Amino acid sequence: MTTESTQTLIPKLTKDNYDSWCIRLKAFLGSQECLEIVHYGYDEPESKEEEDALQEAQKQALKVNRKKDNKAKTIIYQGLDEDTFEIIASAKTSKDI
Repeated sequence: MTTESTQTLIPKLTKDNYDSWCIRLKAFLGSQECLEIVHYGYDEPESKEEEDALQEAQKQALKVNRKKDNKAKTIIYQGLDEDTFEIIASAKTSKDI
């Protein structure tokens, strides 16, 4: 049994390629089912107590949203050079980036 893997190269953002970078990144984020989380974000509980008070279905939805958000952040980070990364490193969510 062989496993084929395709490595997707995320283009690096430069001062001259924002428009094409944005189109490519949106397409890739969409293919990974996390573009919506970047556009609209999600509601993060304000505290541990607030999170503990959620119903089980809400907890599961929060878990899915956090996973999608982390996936989106990872993809976006790969497309940034070190200087740009330093500018956005303190952003909490992919929407904030």
